This record gives sequence, C-alpha cells and structure tokens, in this order.
Amino acid sequence: MSEPPELAPPEPPLPEEQLAFDVADFPGGIHGAVEAVLMVVDEPVTTASLASALEQPVQDVEAALADLEAGYEEQRRGFTLRQVGGGWRMYSRHEYAPVVERFVLDGQQARLTQASLETLAVIAYRQPVSRSRVAAVRGVNVDGVIRTLLSRGLIEEVGHDEESTAILYGTTSYFLERLGLQGIDELPALAPYLPEVDVLDEIAEGGRG
Repeated sequence: MSEPPELAPPEPPLPEEQLAFDVADFPGGIHGAVEAVLMVVDEPVTTASLASALEQPVQDVEAALADLEAGYEEQRRGFTLRQVGGGWRMYSRHEYAPVVERFVLDGQQARLTQASLETLAVIAYRQPVSRSRVAAVRGVNVDGVIRTLLSRGLIEEVGHDEESTAILYGTTSYFLERLGLQGIDELPALAPYLPEVDVLDEIAEGGRG
C-alpha cells in the first residue's frame, strides 16, 4: 500500500506591512494614493514605480496623474505636477517664485544665536559627540539648541555611543558648504582649546553628581 503524498506546509502569513490593499478603499481612491506617495519622494518617480507601489495597472496610474495635473491647473493651486527626467514630482508653481524665494532667503539669512554658534563649534571640533558632552563644555542645557541646529540642517545624528548608547552628532555637508570647506579637516585650528573627550566625560559625570 502506497504512502499518502506529503502535504506542503502552509505558507506563512505575509508580514503586516506587506499585506495587499485596494486603493479604492482609501478616501481619495487612486488619486489620493498617488498624491500621498508624491508628497514624500525626493526625486521624480516613474509611473511604473507608482503602479508597483499602489498595486495598480500602469494605465490607471497614468490616467490618475493626468487628472491630478489637470485639476491643479484648473484650480490654480500653488503647486503643480510635472513629468521630469522620466518621472513625476510635485513642484511649486512658477508664479509663486517670489514667495518661495523670500521664504528660503529669510531662513538662510536668519542669524544663529550666540548659544547656537557655541554649540555648533563644539560639535564641529569634537564630532562625533554626544549631547551630554556638548552640555558639559558649555555648562548649560543644550537640548533646544540641538533641535535648532538639526532643523537648520547644520548637524545630524551620526551614530550611537557604544557604551552609553547616547546619540552622537556631527556636522553636515550643508555646514561645510556654508563655510566653503571641502571637509572638517579644513576647519581653523581651534580644537586644541577644547577639552579632550575623557575630560568631557569627567565634567559630565561631575555635573550629574
């Protein structure tokens, strides 16, 4: 008597983030889904990529893009949808260039406070450095200043301290660009006037005692 064939094990359920969805179930349908994706892309996205992400036929996505582009034009919205470099992306409408330019220039020209400049200097010369070490050098809480520098794009998180797991900060390429430097090795020789890392730890520990 032959043995019954072995049954294949059931396929494991898909992870929650990979579960299929139907764009028709979203409030704005395929149009809203396309807009949601386009709002978060950093560079033009192809129709094929949109169709893959939305699990929709390419022709349906193309029709939705055309509808959105026509709708923005008809409503004279402050933004528009353009096909550039083989992909689609949202852009501010050229008629509003003076407003956008004023906003950008105001942000770039806003001067940093003395506290921000001092904190930025410590990070630049002691990077990667934790928030507590920066606070130890300055002798004050630097949480608000760190948030300001992060929002201005001058510093960024570059890792974690292996022992304390504290977030480490360093300067960004934008920081170098604003100073006209190729790298942090071109910074003026100010580092010798700042405490060494082990001294910073002692100061920080003393401040917590």
